[in-house]
Formats: sequence, C-alpha cells, structure tokens
Amino acid sequence: MSQPRASAQRLVDHVDRLGAEHPPISLDSVDFTVVDPVALEARFGHVLDYMARVELEVDRNVLELMTMLPDPPEVDVHFYRDVWQPQEIQHGRILDELQVRLGRDNADADLDSIGTKLKVLGALGHLGAFQDVSRMLYYVTGMATERSAVLAYNLLHDGVAEMGESAVAQTIIAPIRRQEPGHYAFYQLSARLLWSELAAWQKWLVRHLRRLSFSPVGANDDAQKADFGDLMATLGIDDDSDFTAQIARVEMELLWARDKGLPVPEYVTRAFREARELSLARAAGVSSAGR
Repeated sequence: MSQPRASAQRLVDHVDRLGAEHPPISLDSVDFTVVDPVALEARFGHVLDYMARVELEVDRNVLELMTMLPDPPEVDVHFYRDVWQPQEIQHGRILDELQVRLGRDNADADLDSIGTKLKVLGALGHLGAFQDVSRMLYYVTGMATERSAVLAYNLLHDGVAEMGESAVAQTIIAPIRRQEPGHYAFYQLSARLLWSELAAWQKWLVRHLRRLSFSPVGANDDAQKADFGDLMATLGIDDDSDFTAQIARVEMELLWARDKGLPVPEYVTRAFREARELSLARAAGVSSAGR
C-alpha cells in the first residue's frame, strides 16, 4: 500500500476509533456537586460561559463546513457529523448546566448565522483545487482550536481542583479534556496528508488567507475577543507563557517551515495580544465608569 493510501486509511481508522471509544459524555456520569458555588462562580464563571458557548456553537460550525466545503471527503463528514459534533455539543450542555447551577444565565450561543466570506469560499469550493485550500484552512483552524481547548481545560482543571471542587474537576472537566486530543489528532493527520498534495500556488493562498483569518477560538468580534482576554487572565495565559507556541507548533512546521527561527507566526501573537488589550481596555472603562 502506498504512503498516501496508508495515511488515508489511518485517518479513517482513527475516526472510527474515536466514535467507538469516546461516545458523548453521559449526564449520568456527571456530578454537579459544588462545595462553594459563590467562589467558583466568581473565579471561573466567565470561563465556563465562554467554553460552553464555544462548544455549543459547533452546530453553527457544521453549517459553516457544509457551506464552505460543498464536496468534502467522506471521512471529514463522518468526523464532524458523527463524532465531533455529538461530543462537543454534550460538552457545551454540561458546562452550561454547571454555570446555570452557579446562578449564571445560559450561554448566548450563535447557532445558525453564516458569514458572507464563508459563502464566497463555498461558491469557489465547487472548483476542486480551491476547495482543497478551504479544507487546509479548516484543518489548521481545527488544530489551533483543539490545542487551545486542551491547554485551557488543563489550566481550568488545575484551578478548579485547587479550590477543592473535586466533583467538577473529576466528572466534568477531566472527561471533557480527555476527548479533545483525538480531535486534534484528526486535524493534524488531515493537514499533513493534504499539505503534501497541494500545489505551490495553493500553499501560497493558504498562508495568505490564514494570516487574514486567524483569531482565538470563539472570538469573532471585539466583545468576544475581550472575553477571551478575560479568560487568558483568569487562566494565567500571558506573554511569558508558551500557550501560543504550543497551539501553533504544527501550523508553523507545515505553513512556515521556510521561516527558520520564528517560533510563532506573527499573526498568532498579534491576535492574542489584541485580546488581552481589549480585555484591559474594557476593564479600565468599567472601572472609570464606576468612580
């Protein structure tokens, strides 16, 4: 069997295994017991809200994929329709239920809006060569999203456990973060497989569009970017951490291997810096208004 065919079969096997070994988390397995609801809400309430919204918005993400990829590979459809969406939706429902029990409102998730840019990509996607560009953007975005999720859930788990909230840490955060690496592996393997097949002009276009489109997961406007900046501050993600380097590592190896010595693409560091600046600016505005 040739290397490309072997890699493609490995991808199919991986998705089948994910579906079989990691079904959506059952609510019966979740213990919503909270020792100090007031303290947990005060420290991590906004983080739970952000993560719940992002997880719940996979319904919209699937609509976006169906729009931008009119003729995707069967394994992609199997992954996002049969494995990824059911798992992520359940993550969102569980996190949302937890924050409601802490006295917060349900997450305000956007489940059905599709931007004009994605519709344009979808129209161009009927040209097979251009759809491959869109697929590559989907994979590298997925890598960054899932790696961000793994790192953020690790930090959230440690913080919640440190507060003595063992039920939340062990039956909510730990099972959720356990399912994220498999998603990352799907995107990573898909990206490596497709990148090796792209022509030079397609690779150039992927790099160009990635520069223009990158943003932190779930941050689609300035308010959401500020919310992400708040999340960064709470979880201890700052300019000295290697968070950005970790989420961009494979992207850097594939898209920017020619740029030796650059640990993180500039557009990644710029996007995270902007989120923190918007968070600080909003906090300063609130503080000034309250005086």
